[in-house]
Amino acid sequence: MGLVSDVDYQMEVILSGTVECLPEGELRRKVERSIRENRPLRVKFGVDPTRPDLHLGHAVPLRKLRQFQELGHTAILLIGDFTARIGDPSERDVMRPQLSAEEVLKNAETYSQQAFRILDRELTVLEYNSRWLALLTFEEVVRLASHFTVARMLERDDFARRYARNVPIGLHEFLYPVMQAYDSVALRADVEIGGTDQIFNLLAGRELQKALGQEPQSVLTLPILVGLDGEKKMSKSLGNHVGLTDPPEEMFGKLMSLPDELMPDYFRLTTALRPSEVEEILRGLREGSLHPAKAKRRLAREVVTLYWGREEAERAEEHFDRLFVEREPPEQVPEVRIHPAELKDGRIWLPRLLVLAGLAPSTSEGRRLISQGGIRLNGETVDDPDKEVDGTGLDGALLQKGKRHFRRVVLEKR
Repeated sequence: MGLVSDVDYQMEVILSGTVECLPEGELRRKVERSIRENRPLRVKFGVDPTRPDLHLGHAVPLRKLRQFQELGHTAILLIGDFTARIGDPSERDVMRPQLSAEEVLKNAETYSQQAFRILDRELTVLEYNSRWLALLTFEEVVRLASHFTVARMLERDDFARRYARNVPIGLHEFLYPVMQAYDSVALRADVEIGGTDQIFNLLAGRELQKALGQEPQSVLTLPILVGLDGEKKMSKSLGNHVGLTDPPEEMFGKLMSLPDELMPDYFRLTTALRPSEVEEILRGLREGSLHPAKAKRRLAREVVTLYWGREEAERAEEHFDRLFVEREPPEQVPEVRIHPAELKDGRIWLPRLLVLAGLAPSTSEGRRLISQGGIRLNGETVDDPDKEVDGTGLDGALLQKGKRHFRRVVLEKR
C-alpha cells in the first residue's frame, strides 16, 4: 500500500477524533517529509494484555492505528508482555497487582486475535517488548533511569495523590514509564498514540529518545470512550461495555441504548466512516434534519458491519425490530430443559425456574427481577416474586428477562 500523497487529507484523517497532537505542528512536518522521501512513518501503539477481552473502548486507538495503515504508514502493535508483569500505574490510586508470565501470555494471545479484527494483519508489525526489555542488564536499567528524576515522576497526578495520602508507591512503578519510553527507542517510533491517561508515558518516550540521540516521536492522544451508561469509562466490570466479540444482535441492541449525547464521539471513534461523512451526520443532528433514532441505527449498523459484515448487521437490525418494534420474540430462542424432579406437587417456584434457565444467578436475584417487573412469562409481566408455575403449562413456555434475554422451557419426560 503506497503513501497517500495529500498532506491535508492525511492530517484531516489523523487528527479526527483526537484530543491533542504534541508538539503542535511537528506531525504535519513529519507527514510532509514522509511523502517527500517516500518513507512511511513508524506509528506505535502499545498495550499491556492485563485482560483477555476487548471492547469498543480498547478499539479506539486500534481504529486510529488502522487509519495510519490506510494512509500508507507502518503500524506497530506492541504487546507489553514484559511491562504487563509490572503493571501500568496510570490513573491508579493503589498499587496494581502484578500478573504472572503465564497470565500475560494467555491474555496476549486473545488480545492479538481480537486486535486483528480491526488491523490489517498483513500490514501490521507485531512486537513483544520482552524481546528487548528482558535482555537489559541492571547497569543498563540504571543508566536509562538516570534520565528521569523523582520530582518529574511525582508530577504525575496518580503518584502525587498517593504520595500526599501516604499510599505506598512501589519503586518498580517508577520504572514503568522508563520501560515504555525505552520501547519507543527500541522501535525507533516516529509517532505514538494512546489515551489521554497515557500522556505522561507518551511524553517520557520523547524525552528518552532525545536523550539517546533519536528524533523524538510525535504524541497523539485519544479520548477515553464513555460507556453505555453515559457517565463512566467503558468497562466490562461496570457492565457498560460493547465487547468486540459480542454477537451481532447483542452489539446492535446495546448501541441502540446509547444516550443521544454520546453519538458524536461514537461516530468519530468507533466507526470506519470518513471524517467528512461523520460531520455530515452530525450536522444533520444539530440542524434537526436527521432524527436521533435514525442516526443511532446508522451507528449500530456501521459498528456491527465493521466486526461482523454487512449481512450480519442487516440480520441484527431485523432482530432488533422484531423484539423492540414488533414486540415479537426472536426466531431462535435458546432452550432450557427442566427435569420433572424440579416440580413440587406439580409446580415450580418462578425464581427457581429463572435460576435453572440461566436468567438469574440466585433465587434472591430472581425475586428482585420479578419485583421490579423485569420478567415476562409467555408475554405477560409477572410481579409476584412468590409465583409458582403449573407444570401442565410449563412445556413450551417462553421466559423473558428484560428486553433481550429469552428462554424456551422444555419439560423432560419422566
